[in-house]
Amino acid sequence: MTAESSPRYVVGVDLGTTHCALAWSPIARVDVSLLELPQLIAPGEVAARPLLPSFLYLPAEGELAPGDVTLPWGQATRIVGALAQQLGARVPGRLVASAKSWICHGGVNRRAPILPWSAPDEEPHVSPFEAEVAYLEHLRAAWDHVHPDAPLAEQDVVVTVPASFDEVARGLTVEIARAAGIAGVRLLEEPQAAFYDFIGARSEALAELLAGARLVLVIDVGGGTTDLTLVRVTEADEGPPQLERVAVGGHLILGGDNMDAALAHHVQEAAGIKRLDATEWSGLVAAVRRAKERLLAGDREQEVISIARRGSRLVGGAKSVPLTREDVERVLVDGFLPRTRPGEVATRAGRAGLTTLGLPYTTDPAIPRHLCAFLRQHVHAAREAGAEITDGLPRPDRVLLNGGVFNAKVMVARLAEVLEGWYGAPVPVLEHTSLDTAVARGAARFALGKRGFGPVIEGGSARAYYIGVDDPDGRRRALCVAPRGMAEGVTVKAEGRLFELLVGRPVSFPIYACAGDRHDKAGALIDIDDELDPLPPIETALRADDMSLGADQALPVQLAATLTTSGSLELYVVSATLPPRQWRLEFALTEEVARPTGDEAEVEPAPLPAEFGHARSRIDEVFGGERRPDAKAAGRLRGELERLIGPRGAWSSRLCRALGSALLAHGERRGLTVEHERAWLRLVGWCLRPGFGEAGDPERLAALWAIHGEGLKHPDDAATATEWWVMWRRVAAGLDRRQQAALYDDVRGWLSGKPPQGRKGHGLPEMLRMLAALELLTAERKQQAGAWFLQRVKKVGSWWPLGRLGARELFCSDDAEVVPTATAEAWLGRVLALDWEKDDTAAFAAVLLARETGDPTRDVDDALRTQVIKRLRAAKARARWIAVVESHAALSDKDAGALLGDSLPAGLRLA
Repeated sequence: MTAESSPRYVVGVDLGTTHCALAWSPIARVDVSLLELPQLIAPGEVAARPLLPSFLYLPAEGELAPGDVTLPWGQATRIVGALAQQLGARVPGRLVASAKSWICHGGVNRRAPILPWSAPDEEPHVSPFEAEVAYLEHLRAAWDHVHPDAPLAEQDVVVTVPASFDEVARGLTVEIARAAGIAGVRLLEEPQAAFYDFIGARSEALAELLAGARLVLVIDVGGGTTDLTLVRVTEADEGPPQLERVAVGGHLILGGDNMDAALAHHVQEAAGIKRLDATEWSGLVAAVRRAKERLLAGDREQEVISIARRGSRLVGGAKSVPLTREDVERVLVDGFLPRTRPGEVATRAGRAGLTTLGLPYTTDPAIPRHLCAFLRQHVHAAREAGAEITDGLPRPDRVLLNGGVFNAKVMVARLAEVLEGWYGAPVPVLEHTSLDTAVARGAARFALGKRGFGPVIEGGSARAYYIGVDDPDGRRRALCVAPRGMAEGVTVKAEGRLFELLVGRPVSFPIYACAGDRHDKAGALIDIDDELDPLPPIETALRADDMSLGADQALPVQLAATLTTSGSLELYVVSATLPPRQWRLEFALTEEVARPTGDEAEVEPAPLPAEFGHARSRIDEVFGGERRPDAKAAGRLRGELERLIGPRGAWSSRLCRALGSALLAHGERRGLTVEHERAWLRLVGWCLRPGFGEAGDPERLAALWAIHGEGLKHPDDAATATEWWVMWRRVAAGLDRRQQAALYDDVRGWLSGKPPQGRKGHGLPEMLRMLAALELLTAERKQQAGAWFLQRVKKVGSWWPLGRLGARELFCSDDAEVVPTATAEAWLGRVLALDWEKDDTAAFAAVLLARETGDPTRDVDDALRTQVIKRLRAAKARARWIAVVESHAALSDKDAGALLGDSLPAGLRLA
């Protein structure tokens, strides 16, 4: 919205997992309507529909002519909506779906081109962020086409998000809107939006509909998430009842996508097919999704699902399986809404087939168990509302359902049956307005309510936020900086808490959120327990030139928080001395370590130790100068550096890179003597490991790769040749696909028994360790490397290289190939035959090979995984290893170092 303009309309946008919708109303009166959204429904054919399917298709070059993609406002730059869904059904490897689920997935770079997840490397990819921008751009263009004199960017726009979205996902949603040309949007939780539409559409009868009610439960099961919300109802002496949102559920990636995957798994089993590749699986999921919608709509009793296998001879090679309405209802109702007891809460255990490609879906698919846990978690809020509570389980007085899942009457009937079983009497279910469009309509009603045209649901922040601090005993505790329920536009300070912050250094704060029943005040210091959910850290750097303080001096500060009118949380460091200053703490929007961008140069890095100058001078003396090369001095260099600046294991990532840059400056003189080359290789590999994670690493790796073509200056020295392979293994994660393939070609001859003429193959074990670090190799080459490893495993002396070659989840790349599951299972069989108590590297290899990913095309057989878990427990392996295999937990930093073959530089964290 521009400063000169005033909005004429309120607009609600449902940016959903399966579809998008846009509702609007004039700003001065309540008249909510849906915008019919023009979209391509076939090549060259446009129709306006109330819903825009949330699909993006990436066509092959020449697949669509310009006339095929003409919309009322011009040529489509992205194929979204009905046509995208239609084309993607035929070519699933080019279809982007469930982008919204990826936006809240903290384990990937949401700005990286990783979708479609199942697409081969050579096919086009986009980021989840780009896909969401494409949907919102289409909505904006559709609006602007109808309202050329009132562009969407100048209206009062509300975008809905799941109640379970954390601050990172909420922040990304605001950025998505900005990238789509709509700055200044407000965010609203989807269950609240659905309830807004209900109370707005039933305003005249609301007091009667909610008579006697104290607590309303909203259950919103969408395409990607299950959202739970409690609304407190207070009767007013006059007028409608007062409403307050008192609780929201935690993050549950559980919805229609899981149901489609469950049906696909059922069809796959019925067809007797053990495995499908990623493209085949995506095609099957799309087919059962369409069949499910037709069957549940009551149009027919049976659909035939054709499973096309790649490489099959036309239709004759495909398998056809009947899918009946009874099958669908049994799989979905019994699998996702089973009859449960009132004390049954969600567990970590899950079933195969209920997850799909790449996403960390909730392992327990039973929605009633999650609902029971949610209600029990918020017993205090329910008691304050006056709700009836039996054995710790609150009873809602009314239930409102939302989400396309409840279009199926059997799902509604089963949920009502479960609730009646818990409480011994039916719980009234409110009549919804529209399961598909209530969220968009409710968002518009929310905006009207904020302007005085309709009721407002109070509630403030749905969560409390905490920052991790260390007490004098070194124990990590959590300081409340934003209490639950704080109102929009209010700033709170953690009174009575003063901290010291170093100037000139980037600092990182661990941050936690709690959606539970806690009522801690700002400044409260509590123990960290399972109620607190860790979020990505928040970071800042107080630059020395901002104030009259020198670098490394401490500044006394307080912490403050503001809930903005857009609905997002902002955290600040506030100086406790004059002049008053404050710095915003930025949420880390990308949790994994990414290749640095130019923006990072603006953050002042931690200073190097005072002795660094002496260390750099010593490097210059050994490799530079005019004096005769001193081989003994080169041999002593590493020890001298450690005496000057401390043990190398404690060198910080920045110190390592500074030393690495100093060594790279002498790359041409690395071969002065054998000792010089050996020392240079050993030090530069150590200092640049793991090849990324610090600003400037791409340039350093480019400089290092320049020596690859030159090769060793002293190739006949065995120790030097070994250090050559060690160095490339240490920095492998920073090399691109072409460079990694070149290293494979370098060692292929020696490992295959066809060595280059006249050259000895020194360091064969290190060659194999290096190959294990080359994650961007093709699956075929990884299989060959694994075969070479098994021929020489005794010489290597460790099993982790085999585990990394066959790893089900890669460490440094989202889009590299993994070896076929059958190969990983065969390698796992070799590892299971070993004595793990004598060799824990075998146990670690098994963890990598059997790790659960949630992707049925990657995961090994369940029986094998169960066997690995039993063996790990018997060997008293680390609890984290068991969790990695059992429930898709992350590796620890120590394990990440083991995976790389070295410890990580101090201060460098890898996710």
